[in-house]
This record gives sequence, structure tokens and C-alpha cells, in this order.
Amino acid sequence: MVPKKKRGPAPTGKGIQVGERWHPSELAAIDSWIASSRDKTLTRAHAIRRLVAIGLRIKIESSGKSEGTKGRLDAKQRARELAADAINEIADTTASPEAQVSRKRRLVKGPEEFQKIRRDRPDRT
Repeated sequence: MVPKKKRGPAPTGKGIQVGERWHPSELAAIDSWIASSRDKTLTRAHAIRRLVAIGLRIKIESSGKSEGTKGRLDAKQRARELAADAINEIADTTASPEAQVSRKRRLVKGPEEFQKIRRDRPDRT
């Protein structure tokens, strides 16, 4: 007697299957994220797992930092980093490293007439 073959792929026996309904706008956003990915073999299921992992990692990394002053300081530091990255992208790479640093410092500090009205720095008169 020949055993009857089962339909579908062999079960892995790992993990718990979770079914979820998605709205068309959410699926469009996921599909857009997949299209912008470097991995062209990425399926929706794998993309959703990656997005969940990214969301959980960000939540874990940022937990506890949003309380009181520490959260504001972290936000300021993040803003500084983003500004520095933006400046680095448009920097003149043909200039000497010293000139690049000087130009970046001038951009970050801002014009002299505005430096006196900044609220985040003590009055230096």
C-alpha cells in the first residue's frame, strides 16, 4: 500500500501562524517599502516580519529615553546628527578638510545676528 501524499509544502513546525486583515492603503505602503528595498526576492510576509522587527527594535532602543529632560536632550542630539549628515551631503569635497570643518561650524552656528536671539544658549554679552 502506497501512502497518500499530503498537499502543500511540508510544515516547518516552527512559530505560530498569525492571520491578519490589511487595508488596501496599508498593503500599498508595504508593497512600496518592498519595491524600495534592495532585496528583490522579498515577499510580503518577510517584509511584514522585517517591519515588525524594526518597529520593536526602535521601541526598545528608545524606551526610557523620553522621560523628562533626557528625552529632550536626546532629541537635540538626534537633530544635531541629522543636520550634520545633511551638511556633509552638500559639502564641497574639493575644499580642504579644515575649510570643510570651518564652513560646517558656520552653518551650524548660524549668522551672527541670529546667535544673540537663540533660546537654547545663554546670553554671551
